Amino acid sequence: MKLMPLPEAIDQYVNDGDTVYAAGFTHLIPFAAGHEIIRQGKRDLVLARATPDLLYDQMVAAGCARKVIFSYMGNPGVGSLRIVRSAIEKGELEWEEYSHFGMITRLQAGATGLPFLPMNPTAVDDLSRYNPQIKHIQNPYGPGLVSVVPALNPDVAIVHVQRADAEGNAHIWGIIGEQKEAAFAAGKVILTVEEIVPEEIIRSDPNRTLIPGVIVDAVCHVPYAAHPSYTQGYYDRDNAFYLEWDEISQSAERVQAYLEEWVLGVADRREYWEKLGPEVHSRLMVQPRWSQPVNYGHY
Repeated sequence: MKLMPLPEAIDQYVNDGDTVYAAGFTHLIPFAAGHEIIRQGKRDLVLARATPDLLYDQMVAAGCARKVIFSYMGNPGVGSLRIVRSAIEKGELEWEEYSHFGMITRLQAGATGLPFLPMNPTAVDDLSRYNPQIKHIQNPYGPGLVSVVPALNPDVAIVHVQRADAEGNAHIWGIIGEQKEAAFAAGKVILTVEEIVPEEIIRSDPNRTLIPGVIVDAVCHVPYAAHPSYTQGYYDRDNAFYLEWDEISQSAERVQAYLEEWVLGVADRREYWEKLGPEVHSRLMVQPRWSQPVNYGHY
């Protein structure tokens, strides 16, 4: 049975020392799963992600990580990820940096079973001076060199989606990041879901099914799992909290107080959401904006 509570999925599929990929680009970031990893005290993780966001700042602060693999690091639209940056500068955290294209190319190689893939240089010339994983090989079809990056095959990918059936066939809409590539590249896939829906709903719109159930190991019904990021059609991005985190993260004491109150001090995402209160709920509420129905026809 794939349907299970999130704590059970994290306990069963995330082990100390694993490489964990939390997918989602600005949108659908799996904060609830990250908080559960903190609550369970997982250690020595390699945290991989395009744009680590506040989630990895919090997980590094909680002592979960020994290394980060990333492309672009920052509090989006606000400033630096102070905790991750400080840990790197102090030599307390290993790191590998890629361009966005480099990171996605690594996942694509992992998803397709290839040891590496070539890519256009983009920002790779500067990055390759600091990252020996980025290499340059002779173009076998013409003159010049081609940049290549190795496959990334996380032990676990965590993906948040709008809706899925009990087998993990999942619909995503809105901004689509690297969810599909991360899921296909990973050894295990944990899905957190705003809504569990009947199979017929998923089958009614097959083009929206980015994650097929055949690669999913756990399906966890966790409404509001992406806060303070957002889930298109369900709740808005909490821009106020991104600004607030910039202030909180300036003080180690305030960071630990936040973790004690908002992560370790709540049992689960339901309690976390209730604790946020009606003012935040109202502020993040979105109005319906329905797309035009599509006629797939029938025989």
